[in-house]
Amino acid sequence: MPIPQLTDAAKQEELKAIIKDLHSGVAFAQVKKRFDTMVRNVSAEEIAAMEQALIAEGVRPEEIQKLCEVHVAVFQQSLKKQKSAAKLPGHPVNTFIAENKAAKTRIDRVKRLVSNTVKERTRAKTLPEFKAALDDLRTIIVHYTRKENQLFPMLEAKGFTGPSKVMWGKHDEVRAMFKDIDRILEQGAWNELKGAVGKLTGAIGTLMFMEERILFPTSLKKLSEKDWIAIRNGEGSIGFAWITPGSVWEPGVASMQSAPAAAPSADSLKMEGISLDTGVLTPEYINLMLKNLPLDVTYVDENDTVRYYTDSAERVFPRSPAVIGRKVQNCHPHKSVHIVEKILGSFRAKTKTSAEFWITMGGKFLHIRYFAIYDKNGTYAGCLEVTQDVTGIRALSGEKRLLDWE
Repeated sequence: MPIPQLTDAAKQEELKAIIKDLHSGVAFAQVKKRFDTMVRNVSAEEIAAMEQALIAEGVRPEEIQKLCEVHVAVFQQSLKKQKSAAKLPGHPVNTFIAENKAAKTRIDRVKRLVSNTVKERTRAKTLPEFKAALDDLRTIIVHYTRKENQLFPMLEAKGFTGPSKVMWGKHDEVRAMFKDIDRILEQGAWNELKGAVGKLTGAIGTLMFMEERILFPTSLKKLSEKDWIAIRNGEGSIGFAWITPGSVWEPGVASMQSAPAAAPSADSLKMEGISLDTGVLTPEYINLMLKNLPLDVTYVDENDTVRYYTDSAERVFPRSPAVIGRKVQNCHPHKSVHIVEKILGSFRAKTKTSAEFWITMGGKFLHIRYFAIYDKNGTYAGCLEVTQDVTGIRALSGEKRLLDWE
């Protein structure tokens, strides 16, 4: 039976209808048959655009996330016909794919070891090796974190938010699966272990397929070389899973030097202000940010002169504008000045880079820290005093997660 020649718009509507059928409970075989009959061939960009359109129409990302594996199964054969998006070693996509390849060998090892770990007669011998293999596989989380912090912001700057909303949720599912296996091991619930490992490795495998057949091809089409340079420049801040990036991909040196490590750029945000190492802020925003820190901060320059303090609700020690320009030694009681001098002297000599103290005052438990500041050449540039009321923090117990907020 010939496949209907659909326009791009009609194809998008058909893809959305297929996914909506899946979500409403239509049998997988029936949906797969409809896809093979009506569409059959679909590109990574079309699937990504379809998911983006569904979100725009009000479908919750969590709903798409729940059935990601089913989506992949429907489109799998069509996507396998496409070539992988591997680029030259050193290109961020090549690095991601190299990490996936390294992950596959670790998945195989974990799957091989779990069988003997669940058996009582071989458990004692296999368990330490299994735990080590599981921890090694857990490094895949670095791969996900780099996607979340480097690739997703660039796509969002292009107005393409689907991947960050859906795939980030899948990353969190994998993180939760690792924690569940940790629980199983701690409780010795051996009858649950094999199933939990199968669920984990299956989820990681699905994410690999989604990345290499949908996310990366789409990203390569949507992002410019300058975008990829910015992603590469910031990768080291997050780290890598198992591999060291290659160096074959070498775009223009001038472009590499000028691209910011953090995305998106000031241009893409249409912001004016002071260009910082990791962003662009106006003096007004800098002042607002500092005033609202839950800390009491004072900056003393390289000449021991007080240059700044935060005038916030969290202020612990009294300060007034008259302190600006004053020598820090004159801000302390005479009996403790020699300690202040000793701390600053150790900072200048680089024998110490921090000092901390804690006291009880007025029913509050205060944590007081001093940090040495050095410029890019390693020259002493002053000291930061940070004081925090940690009374409430010390009383915390258990957990309260973001989703627990009311």
